[in-house]
Amino acid sequence: MDYKKLLQRMGAIALALIFWQVAAMLIHQNILLVSPLQVAGRLTTIWREPDFFPSLWFSFYHIVGGFLLGLCSGILLAALAARFRFLEQMLWPWMATIKSVPVASFVVICLIWFSARNLSIFISFLIVLPVVYQNVLTGLRSGDGKMEEMARVFHLPWYRRLRYVTLPKLRPFLISACSITCGMAWKAGVAAEIIGTPNGSMGRQLYLSKIYLDTDDLLAWTVVIVAVSVLFEKGFLFVLRRILHEHPTE
Repeated sequence: MDYKKLLQRMGAIALALIFWQVAAMLIHQNILLVSPLQVAGRLTTIWREPDFFPSLWFSFYHIVGGFLLGLCSGILLAALAARFRFLEQMLWPWMATIKSVPVASFVVICLIWFSARNLSIFISFLIVLPVVYQNVLTGLRSGDGKMEEMARVFHLPWYRRLRYVTLPKLRPFLISACSITCGMAWKAGVAAEIIGTPNGSMGRQLYLSKIYLDTDDLLAWTVVIVAVSVLFEKGFLFVLRRILHEHPTE
């Protein structure tokens, strides 16, 4: 562990909290900005609310479900596109459209097709899919083609070819895609919940906090969402690196 880097980050966090506290004291309007001490105090009680854990679980399994669905679909479509060139051309307009259209537009359109309850699954899926697809496709077409040729000459079984030829060149691209899309899936999923306001979601809790001008609740729920998102990202990448036999660099 790099203790110097850790101390630098802790110092940056402390400086940001001091700046936040000073700004809250200068504004002196809790509706506009509450202090970090007030948010910390609310965090000690918010988990006791009867709808806290149900809301957290609802958003978690919907957003993570959409992320995993987008991850698996992106890998599968990239593998097929790398094998069949015509399929890449067929998928190009779809992937370009998904990457270009704003999340809010997708949310409004999807509210016509789906119930608000399942909206965050689909939005998270859409955000993750094109990034994973493009990264995995690039990874599959990178590297030394002689290794693939040698594997065919020696008639290596598909599982050995996958482990010793495909995964090593795909590893950095897949980890990069997941590190990018983990946070994106949470941002887009919660944004979809705020617009669709499904019952029992963290997005609805944020929306209600805004409606009632309950700023300390709004920021407390934001801290909870950020913490859950970061913990999921770190945990998922740790497991993924272990599966791909890569040691983290940090």
